[in-house]
Amino acid sequence: MLFHNNTCGSKLLLALPDDIFAVVTRSLTPRDVFNLSICCRSLYALASSDKVWLTQCELLGVIPHRDLIEWRKGVNSYKSLCRFLINVQPIIGIWVHQNPELGNVVYVMPGFISVVGCRIIPQELGPLGIEEGPILWSPVFEILGNVDGSSVFLLHGRERENNYIYPGSMKTVDRNCNVLLLEVEPRLQKDGGKLFHSKSFAGNTVDKEFSRKICPSERGVSKSQRFHGQKPPVPFSKLAFGDRRKLIEIVTSQIRVKVPQSAEGFSFPCSESEDFSRLTERRSRVMQMYSDNGLDPDPTQSDLGEIRKFLDRSTGSTRAQFHRDIYRMQSSKKKSLVGYFRDSFKHIIGKSSSINGSHEHSKSSENNKQVQFQEFLRSGETIGLTLHASTARLSSYRAWPNMHDSRFALYKLPQHEPVAGQEHAGLWGGTFGWPPGRPSENKPGKALFFLLLSYEETQGTRSLIGTKILEGTHYVLHPNGSPMFIVNIDEPSVEPFPWESDGESNFLDLKEAFSGEGIANGYGFRYPGSKPGSLFVFEDGMLVFMWKESRAVLTLQRVNLQDLLKKGERVPPLPPIANFSYLTKSYSNVYAGFSNAPNHASSPRGFFEEGAQEDGVEERREVVFTRNSVSGIRIRRG
Repeated sequence: MLFHNNTCGSKLLLALPDDIFAVVTRSLTPRDVFNLSICCRSLYALASSDKVWLTQCELLGVIPHRDLIEWRKGVNSYKSLCRFLINVQPIIGIWVHQNPELGNVVYVMPGFISVVGCRIIPQELGPLGIEEGPILWSPVFEILGNVDGSSVFLLHGRERENNYIYPGSMKTVDRNCNVLLLEVEPRLQKDGGKLFHSKSFAGNTVDKEFSRKICPSERGVSKSQRFHGQKPPVPFSKLAFGDRRKLIEIVTSQIRVKVPQSAEGFSFPCSESEDFSRLTERRSRVMQMYSDNGLDPDPTQSDLGEIRKFLDRSTGSTRAQFHRDIYRMQSSKKKSLVGYFRDSFKHIIGKSSSINGSHEHSKSSENNKQVQFQEFLRSGETIGLTLHASTARLSSYRAWPNMHDSRFALYKLPQHEPVAGQEHAGLWGGTFGWPPGRPSENKPGKALFFLLLSYEETQGTRSLIGTKILEGTHYVLHPNGSPMFIVNIDEPSVEPFPWESDGESNFLDLKEAFSGEGIANGYGFRYPGSKPGSLFVFEDGMLVFMWKESRAVLTLQRVNLQDLLKKGERVPPLPPIANFSYLTKSYSNVYAGFSNAPNHASSPRGFFEEGAQEDGVEERREVVFTRNSVSGIRIRRG
């Protein structure tokens, strides 16, 4: 019937009012709507309307309707906005790293036409308690949406008492990504415009973006490589650790842009009644920074030509020549990598030859690494910083992923919403001691803990695990990612709760209690033990785990990191590489220079009998100031 009298099959859809058509498309995915728009010219205009794509944006559930209206003012259309939201949605959530052991928690949340990675600083409980804060945090990175919905990556960092941003690009985001990698990527050609101008993304339209997502077979291969028919370059992850570190150091030193006072401030709304004019003004100033600083056409990229010429030379430059190169590099506005590279060339790929046969294998390995490094650099004409949200096969132990110690990476924690039978899943915050809540004059300086509660079933036993992801002590007691308690939710506890009211004389209404075990001293730092205890669940939602022998208590309440950050206090970040991924093993607060904690923050150490020793090696605390740490307390072994 649709094709009677040679009428177009889309006639029925075209006859629907826009509002009705938008309701119909609520049952479609963004990909379905895009496919519909390319069926014929008549449907293209209908399926590209703002009403249809506003509905798609709402269905994603990334931001509320009110914010969608404000975000739309900074992009070309709701279709462009939907493209950006689809790209960044998998990145939103809690990301962690093993180091430092006190906790390295980065929460990625919506900003303003952006998502923002915020590091939660290990700290004591604020004077107003957990719910009111303020909580300390520092910026790690931003992913901004361009006018056409494409994504731009900005790394934050601090050098020589100045705040900088380091612009880069985004690789294709895996829908189920669990690893964020900071990488350097060679590119075949420069983009022909400023970073934030739409013309810099002229070859990357919204329609092409949705079309590319329909063709997963080309995943991982850049469009320029497909166009020129070239094979993919050596992956950045295959390079030696020293090569990867040096490349990131060189690139960040070349592309950094000093953040003026006018561009400082929060990059997300701090209240429900937020005046978006402040955020709009900051965004405009960040965009304007590029044209005002007279940078190269694309500040995210640096030229590789002279590096490749240098690699082809049979001999390197002398030390005096190196210093002259550095001087010329610093006095020139042109962004060049040669000066930096010459200084580190011998350390990267040209170590001295071995003088005996026992070093032949090492020399061969060095040569292989050198070949890989040269091949990587020759695979492009420019080089730039890249954020890669990928999916990796990661093993885990009791809800904590096993992480690589030589990757500049952050790892996503799976966070499950509370459902029937798993009511306590999610993020919780708390402190040791009773009564719970705000610190008092008698008990100041309570260390703030964040735990991720998850459920696990093994051999028919259902367990609730409280994994520690951050602690606000001065010196860590147990490894990052340790289960603070594990309880059997099928085994009720008969232990009585020793208090009838909290610190404000409110009556406690106990709902249920479970038997389990809490963390305790074990075989050194890496292998903690456990002791019996009970988890008490109260009607007001509070959880309390009590160790049976010591009567120590850990009180917890559910927290919303996004709400806490909106009330929080921003502190300066670390230098760029350490700010993204702190790879140095540390047992102390490397952010101590920024936190509100005194020299001896409170600790639950008194509840345990463990000393500050690991495997018979004495550890002593000493303040160390290094280039990679603004200020911090590090461990020295001796």
